[in-house]
Amino acid sequence: MRARLIFPLVLLLASAGSALAQDIRYNFDKEANFSTFKTYKWVVIKGAQQLSDLADRQVKAAVDAELAKKGLAKSDSDTADLYIGYQAAVGQEKQYTSFDTGWGSGPGWGGGWYGGGYGGGMSSGTTSTIYVGQLALDMYASQPHKLVWRGVASKTLDTEAKPEKQEKNLNKAVEKMLKKYPPEVKK
Repeated sequence: MRARLIFPLVLLLASAGSALAQDIRYNFDKEANFSTFKTYKWVVIKGAQQLSDLADRQVKAAVDAELAKKGLAKSDSDTADLYIGYQAAVGQEKQYTSFDTGWGSGPGWGGGWYGGGYGGGMSSGTTSTIYVGQLALDMYASQPHKLVWRGVASKTLDTEAKPEKQEKNLNKAVEKMLKKYPPEVKK
């Protein structure tokens, strides 16, 4: 009996955790030859929202570490194979959570001889603010100057979280995003 009660609770908690998980998406140019990319240079994307200097260094350090695992070398030369830039968005969403307290009594449906009975229950709700942070990483081939790969990680940047959690989320998101690089081109 007890196991029958615990299993649905575990399932509910697991699904709630997955709803809060980072969402990773990517796209790429199927014509690009990713095996020729060996070096990269950081560039600033015009019009992109700027992060603080500290957050900028953290993003670049996380990406640098993952790209090094892929065999790419960072360069300051304009002749690098790839130009890499990122865009970040930190915003807010309102979340409304409500629940029904059950059945109430008083005037309403039912059939008492006095016209009373059971009616709808009371609803309660709360509103909270969720900070949503998205990181988009763009890779441009230096020749010709065109976008060849783009990865996006949602729920990555949270300016309200503790510094350790911010860095952990960022590193995890960048690692998951760059698992998709270089892409497998199916023919």
